[in-house]
Amino acid sequence: MQAIVSKVCRFLANEDGPTAVEYAVMLALILVACITIVGTLGQSANSTFSKVNSSMGAGS
Repeated sequence: MQAIVSKVCRFLANEDGPTAVEYAVMLALILVACITIVGTLGQSANSTFSKVNSSMGAGS
């Protein structure tokens, strides 16, 4: 019985699993933020290049 209690106590004290889950959640949030930022910047750059292209075409 003492061996089971000892194993349960060690299992509850072990923090490797929760730490890995926390890192995975942080990584997922960082990836979502990066994808959102890159998408927004890409649309903004595309709009800017389209304006420049149209203004250059109108001048010729």
